[in-house]
Amino acid sequence: MVIKVFLASSSGSTAIKKKQQDVVGFLEALKVDYTPLDIACNEDNRMWMRQNVPEDKKPANGIPLPPQIFNEESYCGDYDTFFDAKEDNLVYTFLGLPPPPGSKEAEQADKDNIVENGTHAEENLDDTIVPVEDRNGDSNKEVKQATDENEEGEGDEEEQEGAAKEETAESVGDEAPTVKEEEEAAVEETDEVTEDTEGQAEEEEEQEEEDLQSEVTVLLCSSLSVRFLHTVISSVGLMVQISGKVVQMGLGGSWSAF
Repeated sequence: MVIKVFLASSSGSTAIKKKQQDVVGFLEALKVDYTPLDIACNEDNRMWMRQNVPEDKKPANGIPLPPQIFNEESYCGDYDTFFDAKEDNLVYTFLGLPPPPGSKEAEQADKDNIVENGTHAEENLDDTIVPVEDRNGDSNKEVKQATDENEEGEGDEEEQEGAAKEETAESVGDEAPTVKEEEEAAVEETDEVTEDTEGQAEEEEEQEEEDLQSEVTVLLCSSLSVRFLHTVISSVGLMVQISGKVVQMGLGGSWSAF
């Protein structure tokens, strides 16, 4: 960036000459590089200066007087605004240049930055070294905020993992009773099958007993029948024998047998 100072080398005004000397001398004391542009000997410089001074900065007659100061094409100000910046130690700000480290303006800029970032203003204003933590208050806040957000994100992830574990436990809990119920149902079915088997066995035993009793009964009946027939046959034979004897006795004319 080039600082341009528009001057009038052949001005007849003592006040203008003095103001020009003050501006140039102070810039040289600060070792600020600048380019002097003479409007008295160069019509182009004079026309460019008049055209680029803002309308609200021009005097009532509309003709700005030297010295006029520019940073490239950006207007900085005239002698009065330059003098005010000089009194406030803000010449570099006035010129649009970064103040060199260690200068009063740099110290003041650091202090202003500290106050704007919420740092205590009671710190020693004569200290030239400002802690990085205080100088970068906004950055620290952003870092802290980012850290807090990361911690919140981790907390949310942990909560989600805990919820997932709880759901898994509930699912397992729901499945466990199902397995248990299935086992109980299987046991009940086994008991029912066992009961049915036992019932069938008892029925078969009862049937066998009934069949056995029937066979015994048949045998008894058969035995009784045989005995009865035998008795009947014996009785008939006896009667036949008796009858024969009676007939014989009748034929012989004697009934003494009876």
